[in-house]
Amino acid sequence: MQLLRRGDSGRAVVEVRATLRQFGMLPGPRPGLPDDLFDVHVEQAVRAFQQRRGLITDGIVGPATYRALREAGWSLGDRMLALMISAPMSGDDVTALQERLLELGFDPGRPGGMFDERTEKALRAFQREYGLVPDGVCGPATLRSLKQLGRKVTGGRPHLLREQELLREAGPRMRGKRIVVDPGHGGLDHGVSVSGATEAGLMWDLGRRLVGRMTATGMEAMLSRREDTCPSDWERAEFANNAGADLVLSLHTDGNRSMHANGLATFHFGNGSGSTSTVGEALAGLIQRELLTRTAMTDCGTQGRTWELLRLTRMPTVRIEIGYLTHLGDRRNLLDPGFRDVVAEGILVGVKRLYLLGQNDQPTGTFTFSDVLARELERGGAQAI
Repeated sequence: MQLLRRGDSGRAVVEVRATLRQFGMLPGPRPGLPDDLFDVHVEQAVRAFQQRRGLITDGIVGPATYRALREAGWSLGDRMLALMISAPMSGDDVTALQERLLELGFDPGRPGGMFDERTEKALRAFQREYGLVPDGVCGPATLRSLKQLGRKVTGGRPHLLREQELLREAGPRMRGKRIVVDPGHGGLDHGVSVSGATEAGLMWDLGRRLVGRMTATGMEAMLSRREDTCPSDWERAEFANNAGADLVLSLHTDGNRSMHANGLATFHFGNGSGSTSTVGEALAGLIQRELLTRTAMTDCGTQGRTWELLRLTRMPTVRIEIGYLTHLGDRRNLLDPGFRDVVAEGILVGVKRLYLLGQNDQPTGTFTFSDVLARELERGGAQAI
């Protein structure tokens, strides 16, 4: 679809206005004023909606915002829900179903709002246990049962506990862990581009440096794309899910109209209403602290978002925004291969700290690539004996 921004007009703008009114974010039509114009009031409403949904708050209706507008219009019970392989169903009604199944003790995975195979399996299990036809379809009878039953699981969100338990079971060693490294953009999509430097090219180089170091530790590290391709976020998530990855690390740099905007930020899945990837949040924090200590970049924080890659992956996923290409200092750093080596080492150490679970750790910024290799060899030798 075309991007919609202030000044645009047409039927698509009418649709956006109608949707925002449905959510109470815009007043009704006013006599004498055009209803097909993307004016400042629409832009402000779009920004408010984006902020509420954990999207990039730019006031522009692109593919991600349009999907979020469409998905936010569904409530549980508005339609029958089922697994559709060619065009998976998504929306707030699917999220509500997943959260309800979790409360009842079934495991649809992270409540990301996509009706996938895991959601269908959990729904069938619920239907079998409660004497319903286990057809994997959330229709009127299933809805009545879901609403009538009380919670089985209390004292926390079970999908968060499962994620933490999987981390504990994985053990401290890097060897055998499967990691997807996702360099942002690619192919004809250069991402942020300033003075010949492109986000896609720099993140591709950083991704290769990171994969090389991870492979040396015994991890099974793979890139989500080729240098000349740019998969969609949905395709990148599907690649990671099909690969059975343990973690996903998405690499980006940012840009801003202000030349003063600068700094480092990390993002994990979090929808602002309690659904958060606790392991993703922990990893984002570890990477943030390592990189801040090693690079002295401005701290832009660790935040939860519902961006597609964070939401659709079944494993903890972190997106790392490494500086602003539009900032002279950040751009100078990113163009330096030595700086990219420092960043790759910091990310690797952040991953290692995650698996150590605080055991036999070292102060932030003091762990090196050589230290990680030595620990892996030491543990391997001890286990071999």
